[in-house]
Amino acid sequence: MPIVKIDTHQHFWLYTPAEYGWMGPHMGRLKKDHLPADLWPLLQSSGIDGTIAVQARQCVEESRWLLELADENAFIKGVVGWVDLCSPKLSEQLELFASHPKYCGIRHVVQDEPDDRFVMRADFLRGVGQLSEFGLTYDLLLFPRHLPVACELVRQFPEQPFAVDHLAKPRIKENQLQPWENDIRRLARFENVFCKVSGMVTEADWDNWNSADFKPYLDVVLESFGTKRLMLGSDWPVCTLAGTYPEVMRIASDYIGQLSKDEQAEIWSKNAKRFYGIGE
Repeated sequence: MPIVKIDTHQHFWLYTPAEYGWMGPHMGRLKKDHLPADLWPLLQSSGIDGTIAVQARQCVEESRWLLELADENAFIKGVVGWVDLCSPKLSEQLELFASHPKYCGIRHVVQDEPDDRFVMRADFLRGVGQLSEFGLTYDLLLFPRHLPVACELVRQFPEQPFAVDHLAKPRIKENQLQPWENDIRRLARFENVFCKVSGMVTEADWDNWNSADFKPYLDVVLESFGTKRLMLGSDWPVCTLAGTYPEVMRIASDYIGQLSKDEQAEIWSKNAKRFYGIGE
């Protein structure tokens, strides 16, 4: 039987400059609508069976919209949305969204917070502590400098499933492994932490990368997380700043081709199903 393939990290948006201010002048190709109808042909041509749609704005309205898209498009297997984890009314937001069968996780854009120790705020910790009650995962969007404090965070919640997005964005363009390598290995010791092999091309030289640039980083996460805690993602459409959808997916696909078929199946979909609690 063919391996089921899930892209565990992609985005949708209706572009407006006010709501997507993080898109700088060098990101012109992102400054347009990106919708399921745009992604579906790319999935078909790459043999991808389903996706996880991940938040790109920090507002509950986007979570509602992503769930509407998921209802309309069967290939969207799950949604990682946003809620205000620091809000005293958090439980109301969680009750609202967690009742939807495709709402599987939460993400906060920690990398943009001015305080590098934001995740250790008392109100944020209280919020993370409520996720397990609703069966929700948490995606860690980090820079390498955040990895030590991420270890502090996950240590406090051994039963909470966490996923590191984009390998925590190592400095691939500079061929820099340390201190990222030591810190990601330390985070991987917590067995409730998974890692998404995603977002690598935008950390490389956008115009001049090759697959060999990523091997040292892939070697580290494969050795650290093993085949049972890695997932694959495109980071579409952000990835298009540096490559096409097929090119981006081929990087990880070719790399895990060295593994057994069962191990490839774990990384392609079984781990995602287990982590996010999604079906076929």
